[in-house]
Amino acid sequence: MSLVALAAAAPPSPPSSSSGNVASAASTPPPSSSSSCSSSSSSSSSSIQSDEFAMASTRQLSDTTESIDSDLDSIEEEEEEEVGGEIEDEEEDGGGTSNLGPIISLKQHLELDKEDESLRRWKEQLLGLDKNLLLDMDGVAGGEMEPAVKVLTLGIEAEGRPHLKLSLPFASKSHAFTLKEGSSYRLCFTFVVSHNIVSGLTYVNTVWKNGLRVDHTRTMLGTFGPRAEPYTHFTDEETTPCGILARGSYSAKTKFLDDDKRCYLELDYTFNIRKDWH
Repeated sequence: MSLVALAAAAPPSPPSSSSGNVASAASTPPPSSSSSCSSSSSSSSSSIQSDEFAMASTRQLSDTTESIDSDLDSIEEEEEEEVGGEIEDEEEDGGGTSNLGPIISLKQHLELDKEDESLRRWKEQLLGLDKNLLLDMDGVAGGEMEPAVKVLTLGIEAEGRPHLKLSLPFASKSHAFTLKEGSSYRLCFTFVVSHNIVSGLTYVNTVWKNGLRVDHTRTMLGTFGPRAEPYTHFTDEETTPCGILARGSYSAKTKFLDDDKRCYLELDYTFNIRKDWH
């Protein structure tokens, strides 16, 4: 039998595996586009929600931090106001503690460091004592260790009106004087120091209007030795407020204190601010 006949008589061979894979692949439908888009959309939505949650958490944390900072600032301000108020009240009432050492007599003041000529002359100049008085210091001191200050007069000097001089003390809470609105003025005090040196004599004045404190002044006058002649002290020039809200009646409290918080005079009085001096 010829080879051609054998080939024709042979049964057909089964399809190869490769062709079967191709057919299988061809028969398997591809994933739908809608499924792919849904997965991508779900992933994107989750990412956005995460970002929004993170941003919300950050904002909440920032708001909480700002609230805490604000509360802390308020507490600090309240504490500062309380401390400032306590210090100010202490100053007004002559409170507080100070230790300037033991009080010594006028004679002892001059005998200290008497070998120092320049210091001795400075003390004599401060005390304002002449040579005759220096011979008998016990007589000058009068046996008293504590200094004494007597405030004699309160004067007001202002342009456009005569100099006003008031004898002190005057009746408590009485009407003392009238000031013109928008005018410049200065105060003048006369006082006598006796017995010993007064250190750090200070003028303290507080003013109220309708129950509200509108001014607080603390002025150091200086250190003064005892002498028969009165001392005179002028304050810095000030200007009264002006306008309808400034006019009216004011109440005031004036004190004269020293470094040891001794109060030599305390006055409660009233005064007016008007369009004119009368």
